Parts: sequence; C-alpha cells; structure tokens
Amino acid sequence: MSFADTVVLFVLALLLFGPKKLPVIARQIGKALNEFKRASNEFKAQIESEITQLEYQERQKKEREEAQKILPPSQPPPESVQSARFSGAPEPAKANDSDSPDVNSGAQSTAESHEMNSAATPNITNA
Repeated sequence: MSFADTVVLFVLALLLFGPKKLPVIARQIGKALNEFKRASNEFKAQIESEITQLEYQERQKKEREEAQKILPPSQPPPESVQSARFSGAPEPAKANDSDSPDVNSGAQSTAESHEMNSAATPNITNA
C-alpha cells in the first residue's frame, strides 16, 4: 500500500465518520490490534512451551533407552556358568557373630548390665 492510497483512505474515513468520531475509532482500532498482538504472542509462547516440553520428554525417553542398553542383562544367558560370588545369592551367615559387633548391641548390653547391677545390690540406707 503506497502513501497515496493511505491518504485517500484517511480522507475517505474523515468524510464518512467526521472529525469528532475519527480519533475514537482510531483508538478502538489501536486497542483491537494491540489485543490481537497480545493474543498472538501468548499463542506463540504456548506453542513454544509445548514443543519444549515434548523435546524434554523425548530426551528423557532416549536417556532411559540408552541406560537400558548400558546396564547388564537381568538374567544371564542360559549357557553361562553361575558363580556364587556374582550370582547375587546371599552369603551364608557366620557361625561367630562376635567378630563384628553391632553398634546398637553395645548400648543394649551396657543398659542390661546396669539393670542387673542395680537389682543385685540392695539399696542400703541409714536405718
């Protein structure tokens, strides 16, 4: 649209609406265009957000698939020989558990010994 076309439209609008209503109409058109621009920007932002979310989910899916490829198989091949060290079977319990004392067992035995000592010794008071 050239400058001449713009001048012709302005003169035509001035004749149709008059000098008093033309500024009001121009403000309304400006507000409508501003609202349209804002809605368009919100729509663009929403679309970009959805695309980003989909890309993130796709990236997470690829990372999980790659992690599955890296991990060893959950079941050994049928022709493999099973080793007790790597089989995941629990080790048999030791016969003598006193070699590795438990942290809490020391506290319990101390409390028990205090109870026994207090029960064994009579409470002597001046009578």
